[in-house]
Amino acid sequence: MELLWLLLPVAAFSGWWVASRHSGQRSRVRAKGGLSADYFKGINYLLNEQPDKAIDVFIKVLEVDEDTAETHLALGNLYRRRGEVDRAIRIHQNLLARVGAGDSQRFEALLELAQDHLSAGLLDRAEGLFSELVEGGHYKVQALRQLIDIYEQEKDWDKAIAVSGQLEAETGLQLAPVIAHYRCEKAEQAKRANALEPALEEIHKALRADPDCIRALLLQGDLYVMQADFPHAASIFRQLVKKDSDYLPEVVERLRVCHQAMGTSAALIPYFSDLLAQHGGISVTLNLVELIQYERGVQEAIQFMTEHLQRRPTVRGFDRLLDLEKELGNQPSPPYIGIFKELTIQLMEERAIYRCDHCGYSAKSLHWKCPGCKNWNTIKPIQGVQDE
Repeated sequence: MELLWLLLPVAAFSGWWVASRHSGQRSRVRAKGGLSADYFKGINYLLNEQPDKAIDVFIKVLEVDEDTAETHLALGNLYRRRGEVDRAIRIHQNLLARVGAGDSQRFEALLELAQDHLSAGLLDRAEGLFSELVEGGHYKVQALRQLIDIYEQEKDWDKAIAVSGQLEAETGLQLAPVIAHYRCEKAEQAKRANALEPALEEIHKALRADPDCIRALLLQGDLYVMQADFPHAASIFRQLVKKDSDYLPEVVERLRVCHQAMGTSAALIPYFSDLLAQHGGISVTLNLVELIQYERGVQEAIQFMTEHLQRRPTVRGFDRLLDLEKELGNQPSPPYIGIFKELTIQLMEERAIYRCDHCGYSAKSLHWKCPGCKNWNTIKPIQGVQDE
């Protein structure tokens, strides 16, 4: 904080000195050495820990013209970076009020003020300023990006789709995968309202935008399940496995539920066995064990799980084996079974299941947009002893 207050008078004096070189005589009274009385008044406010009064004085000292506008902008940016957004807004509003309507620095001040409002969480005001920049054709790409961020925060997916289309046209970027996620967000909203047909319509639009959108396929399968259309759902889930096997943990249980509902779970055992041989993964293993237990009994499920753990031990696999041993029920369980069960539960509760490939953000649930780096579709299941 001390460094900022040392920089403020320096910035103010620099702007005042440059302006005085170009404007000739000043009307305000000056102190000895050529510095204005206002400048010393501002220093006095700083020394007396009255920063708000000091900044008002320094804004007055820094008369806005082509030589001092940059100083105003730099000062406002400094405040915003330090989290003092109210002061940044005051400086940028002052600059905006004093520069000419056609001045290029007006648009820069408009951009900075919009950023101030965005930092302060004043999304409506920020949206209005960014929209003004887009309409005027100034800082258009930057303003479009910020508008998309605002609409994502507000969950206004229609506007996010529209502005993404503008940005795509302006820059040539391929934003279809992101637009597909916006369509999926709309489908999720419709699904929560039990409006299945509108949800499916949004999914179809998402897949037209991006035929490889894993999220859209998962949602489509889930919607078919909600309609009890298990054959279509199972077909979608198998298609998803072919597109991206990294998401097998999200698919195998859904696929098992569909076949059990259709009464064809026995036919799924060879398919899951092939998936396990090709891709591995504890999720496939656990669902295969469920099928074996359902079709062939607990004893064979225990045998399969034991053999698998000897080849590839995992916490989740060991936890399931403990449950199977308890389900066998033909003899009292040894006391250490309960101890081991408690240990596996703790290990599974503490672990993250998903991780972002881009920034490493870890999570216990699947986020389609990484909360860390804000990229879409970068979070996937973690591979390892405790996970896949």
